[in-house]
Amino acid sequence: MLKMFHYMKERWHYIVMIILLLFVQAFCDLSLPDYTSKIVNVGIQQKGIEDGVPETLRKESMEQVCLFMDEKDAKKVKDFYKEDGDVYRLKDVTEEEREDLNQILGIPEMVVSGLWDDSSAEVTKIKEQLQVPKETNLLELFSQMPKEQLQAMTKGMTEKFEDMPESIITQSSVLFVQSEYEAQGKDLDAMQTQYILGSGLKMLGLALLAMAAAVTVTFLSSQAAATLGKNLRNQVYRKVISFSGGELNHFSTASLITRSTNDVQQVQLLFTLLFRIVLYAPILGLGGVYKVFQTDASMTWILGLAVVLIILFVAFLFKIAMPKFTKLQYLIDELNLVAREILTGVSVIRAFSREKHEEERFEDANVKLMKTNLFVNRCMTFMMPVMMLLMNCVTVLIVWNGSHAVNDGTMQVGNMMAFMQYAMQIIMAFLMITMMSIMIPRAKVSATRINEVLETEVSIHDAEETQEVNTELKGDVVFEHVGFTYPGADGASLTDIDFHAKKGETVAFIGSTGSGKSTLVNLIPRFFDVTSGRILVDGVDIRKIKLHDLRQRIGYVPQKGVLFSGTIDSNIRYGKPEATEAEVKRAAEIAQAWEFIQDKEDGMDSAIAQGGSNVSGGQKQRLSIARAIAKEPEIYIFDDSFSALDYKTDVVLRRALKKETKDATTLIVAQRISTILHADKILVLDEGKVVGQGTHKELLKSCDVYRQIAMSQLSEEELADE
Repeated sequence: MLKMFHYMKERWHYIVMIILLLFVQAFCDLSLPDYTSKIVNVGIQQKGIEDGVPETLRKESMEQVCLFMDEKDAKKVKDFYKEDGDVYRLKDVTEEEREDLNQILGIPEMVVSGLWDDSSAEVTKIKEQLQVPKETNLLELFSQMPKEQLQAMTKGMTEKFEDMPESIITQSSVLFVQSEYEAQGKDLDAMQTQYILGSGLKMLGLALLAMAAAVTVTFLSSQAAATLGKNLRNQVYRKVISFSGGELNHFSTASLITRSTNDVQQVQLLFTLLFRIVLYAPILGLGGVYKVFQTDASMTWILGLAVVLIILFVAFLFKIAMPKFTKLQYLIDELNLVAREILTGVSVIRAFSREKHEEERFEDANVKLMKTNLFVNRCMTFMMPVMMLLMNCVTVLIVWNGSHAVNDGTMQVGNMMAFMQYAMQIIMAFLMITMMSIMIPRAKVSATRINEVLETEVSIHDAEETQEVNTELKGDVVFEHVGFTYPGADGASLTDIDFHAKKGETVAFIGSTGSGKSTLVNLIPRFFDVTSGRILVDGVDIRKIKLHDLRQRIGYVPQKGVLFSGTIDSNIRYGKPEATEAEVKRAAEIAQAWEFIQDKEDGMDSAIAQGGSNVSGGQKQRLSIARAIAKEPEIYIFDDSFSALDYKTDVVLRRALKKETKDATTLIVAQRISTILHADKILVLDEGKVVGQGTHKELLKSCDVYRQIAMSQLSEEELADE
C-alpha cells in the first residue's frame, strides 16, 4: 500500500498542506470544548470573572488581603500592581505570572471574603474565641495586632484551607473579586454578558476556521487521490502495452480490465479518505487525550475502558470479515470474465440456443459476489450501533462520576461538560479509524493486484546494447535453427526452423492446423522471443534491434482483422499518421477496399464501430491489409489474411500486392494453396518442423505433406495444369 504514494509524488506539496491544515482543524475542534467549559464555569457561574486576580483592587482590600500572607508574598503581589489613587491596578502580566498570582491570592481572598460576612457562624466563633464584642470588625482588629500574634493566628486559619480542592478555592476567591467589583461600582451583569459574547464569537471563529480547513483538506485530498488514480491507470496501461504474449497469458483480459478500473478506483477512494480521516483521527485522538489530562485526569479510566472494548470488538469483527475482503476482488474478476465471454460470444450463444445456460452461469458468478458483499456489509452493520452504544454508555458514566465530583466540590460543571466532549472526540477518532478499516483491507487487496501487474518483469525489451541494421540488407529475414516453446507448455511449438527470405521475395508458410505457422511469423515482430537459435532482420539479431525500430520495418496483418473505433481513414493511417490522402487512397485501392469505401455515404470519413463490428469480415480484412500497405514497410507479414476474401478478390488483390511489394519481403501464412501458388519459396510445416521447402512445382514432387494438401484443395486437372 505504501508503494502507492510513489505515484502521487507530483502532489507532495498538497500532502504537506493537508497535514498542516489537519493540525489547524484539530486545534480548532479541540479548543471548542474548552470554551464551552469556560462559558459555563466563568461566564455563567463566575459572572465573567476568570480567576481570583482582580484587575483593580481598593487600597483597604489590598491591605486586608496582605494580612494573611507572609511578607515575601505580600511584596510580590504589590509588585504586580500599580498604585493609582485609591486603587491598585494590575500591570501587564504573562499567563504564568497570573497563575502564580492566583495561587498566592486564593486562600487570603477566601479568608477575607469569609470575614466580610459578620453574620456567618465562622466569624461568630472566632469572635467568641478572641472574647471581643459582636460588633467588632475582625479585619480592623487583625490590622492592629502585632505581627507575631497576627501570623500565629492567621497561620491556623489558612492551614485548614490548604487541603481544599483548587476549584473550591478559585470559586471562593472569585466571590471575593465579585464583591470587590461591586464595592467599586462596576456592572457585573455587563461584564458577564461581554464575556459570554466574546467567548461565543471566538467559538464561532474557530468553527468557521475548522470548516474552512476541512473543506480545503477535502479539496486537496480529492486532487491528490485523482492524480494517484490517473497515474496508476497510466502506469498499468503502459505496462500492459509492453507485455509480451507470455505476460498477457499470465493475466486474463478480464482481470487486467478489473485491475485498471475497479482496483484503481478502490485505491483512489481509500486515498481520498485517507488524508481526511486516517491522518486526522490520530491527531484528534492524541490531542483529545492531552486535553483530558489537562481538564481532569480522575475519569480517564472511563476512556481507557471504552478504547479497550472498541479494539476488542473491531478485532473480533475483522477476524470474521477479513478473508471475505480478500475474496471480493477476485469474485469481481470472475464476474467480468463471464460477462466478457458472454458479450463477445453472443452470436454463438444464440446460434446454439444456450441463452439459458449462460444466464445461469452469469447468475452463479453474480450470486457469489452478492453473497460475499452481503456477508461483509452485514458484519459491518454491527459496527455503528455498537459504537453508538459505547458512546452513550461512556456519556452516562461520565455524568454519573462527574455529578458526584461536582457535588463533592472537586470538579466544576463546565469541566465535566468539556471532559464529555473530549471523550466523544477520542471515541470518534477510534470510530473513524474503524470505519476506514472497512475500506483498507479491500483497497490493500486492490493495491496488491495492481502491484502484481506493475512489478511483472517484461520478458521482451530492448537490449542494453543495441545495434544498427545493415541498410544494404534492407528487408532481409533469416531464421537460423530457430526453436520456440510457449511458457508452461510441455513440448516445443517450433523446432529447427531454418530459411532465408531476401528482399523482394515472397515466402509462404503452409501446413495443417496447429503446425506452428502463425507462431513462426509472430516471432519476427518479437511478440515472443525464440527459445533457441536466432532471427536476423537486415543482418542483425532482432533481440539487438530496438523494438520500435524493428516493428517500424514491419507491416503486420493479423489472422483476425482488428479495427479500432474511429473512421476508415484513421484506421488506414494507423501505422503512418502522416500519410497523404493520395497514399491512403492508393493503399485502399491495392487492398481492393476502395470500391466499398466509395459506396459508403461518408466515404473515407465513415465511422468504424468498436472492433469493426459495422463492417463485414472481408471488408475488415481488406482494411487491415490497406493499413499495412499505407505504412510502406520493408517486410510484410500476412497471417492467413486472405481467408475471408472470395476467390476473385483474392486473385486481384494478390496481383496488385505483388506490384506493390516488389521491393519488400513478403511472408504469407496461408491455408489455401491458390493463395501461395506463385510464391518464390514455400515452407511446409508439420508439428512445428519444416518438412518441405521450395516452389509449388518442386514441393508437388518432393513433399508428401504438401502434395496431400494440394490434392485436398485442387482437382486433378488443376494439378495436371500446374
